[in-house]
Amino acid sequence: MATVTLDQALANARQLLNGQPGAALAQAQAIIDEVPTSAAAHRLAAHALRALNREGEAQAASLAAVGATAHDPAMVDAALALSENRLPDAEGALRQRLREDATDVAAIRMLAEVAGRLGRYEDAEKLLSRALALAPGFGAARANLATVYYKQNRFAEAAETLEAVLESDPGNPAHANLRAAALGRIGGYDEALALYEELTRRFPDHAKLWMSYGHMLKTVGRQEDGIAAYRRALAADPGLGEIWWSLANLKTIRFDAADRSAMEAALVAAKPESDARADDRLHLHFALGKAYDDSDEHEPAFRHYAAGNAIRSAQLGYRAAETRATVDAIIAASTAEFFAARAGAGDPAPDPIFILGMPRAGSTLIEQILSCHSAIEGTMELPDIPALALGLGRETKQDGRRWIEALAEAPHAQLAELGAAFLDRTAVQRKTGKPFYIDKLPNNWLYTVFIRLILPNAKIIDARRAPLDCCFSNFRQHFAKGQAFSYGLADVGAYYCDYVRLMAHIDAVQPGRVHRVVHEALLDEPEAEVRKMIAYLGQPFEEACMAFHANARAVRTASSEQVRRPINRDGVGQWQPYEEWLGPLKDALGPVLTAYPAVPADFG
Repeated sequence: MATVTLDQALANARQLLNGQPGAALAQAQAIIDEVPTSAAAHRLAAHALRALNREGEAQAASLAAVGATAHDPAMVDAALALSENRLPDAEGALRQRLREDATDVAAIRMLAEVAGRLGRYEDAEKLLSRALALAPGFGAARANLATVYYKQNRFAEAAETLEAVLESDPGNPAHANLRAAALGRIGGYDEALALYEELTRRFPDHAKLWMSYGHMLKTVGRQEDGIAAYRRALAADPGLGEIWWSLANLKTIRFDAADRSAMEAALVAAKPESDARADDRLHLHFALGKAYDDSDEHEPAFRHYAAGNAIRSAQLGYRAAETRATVDAIIAASTAEFFAARAGAGDPAPDPIFILGMPRAGSTLIEQILSCHSAIEGTMELPDIPALALGLGRETKQDGRRWIEALAEAPHAQLAELGAAFLDRTAVQRKTGKPFYIDKLPNNWLYTVFIRLILPNAKIIDARRAPLDCCFSNFRQHFAKGQAFSYGLADVGAYYCDYVRLMAHIDAVQPGRVHRVVHEALLDEPEAEVRKMIAYLGQPFEEACMAFHANARAVRTASSEQVRRPINRDGVGQWQPYEEWLGPLKDALGPVLTAYPAVPADFG
């Protein structure tokens, strides 16, 4: 069939769709018989079949159109733009295609990929749901939807969706790996470990699989097995910096001279001019910082920490002024009168206990202690409070950062709905039937006002650590995600000050609602401080809380191995050998540094 004849035949079939779907289907089928690779003809057949109420066949036709897309020059161009990350070009081409045919599921899926790369996950989810409604058997779209769920911290939905994906594509290691990671996020550790064991058997030289397996083994307390998995990963790819950092991040092992030489060689191989190797370099710098620190070689240790931080800081582009402006807005809005006007609002459930504050301030230790109590379940750092607050801001103000304005306008009924939504979203984390459970996301300090309004009977514990110890510990730590403030000494100091400033304000307008645990006091008088915490929570003291290090529960954070040891002072004063380089941090902390553990008078 000549090209012009094909175009005429397609145009004729489109005209027949208006009132004569049977004839349109016959025309489309005739084109497919002649040109099986005509995606347009398969889509026309799908349209006609839907008009004839033959939905199952229509879905099969939509899926056939996806397969034929590889022969469509316009879609090949769009795919090339995607592969080269020319997102505006890809988006323009795909939107034009969808203006011509809104049911082109291949174009819908590719546009969802564009949205996902731009961080517009809600748009991506809507597009993928549309594609799957048209072609439920479109496995690539379903796998993409699982990834979008995972990126939105909706791990239960991601795991469920991936289960369906793996039923039709059981041999796909990427899908199995992501499902194992999602299961780990909702406490499905046994199933996740079984998946990793199977994957590493099938792909014994896959470094990243061994690394992910090591992460999961570390989480459940199998440290030696985790180290062995990391070492298997290094045997497969000694230049993968993230594996070296994963070993360093255990905090409890010391690198030997051979390890250090291997890391230095890997750093040389990860050439600075290669942007593709930037992540390897930053991980290697952080790991080498730990290695030199272990041998008390502080100048090269700091040099490597500074280099790793510089790379990550450039990637994330943190703006301290934005955090300061957010805190200013929260303080201005949340007066005593603001809280009084909303008394009785929110969901009354007392179940959640929030442990918040700076990262690296002892929140994991507090959670480990409390989770030994017969009435309190430890979970992990849950993403749901920020997600709900930012979602409220986007929904009402078209800007997640304006959530405090949206909160001020929210009716009482909506506050209760938000509290119920948190309870519902986090229910998957509760495994034991204990009446209370912990969310220990440190960054929730920024959302303390939000928590107080949507869950007024929840308890809040502020984990506070000496500023130089806390801030320098953040600077030495590479976080898996988030914590963009931590990659510059001045930025982390300013962030600490904003945190202290907001918590001091909440103490003033909501006295007694937040219980503060000073880390050094907990180290000095552990039982007295634990008794105070338990009393604040309204529970009887239990001796088991003092044997927290024997608790075998899974711990995901960087302190996972440290909290499996009795209370010690190893982390106190670790900044001191580095004091000559900490001027920017001290300047940023200002009066907070000298006032600690009190709060400067002008912070109230």
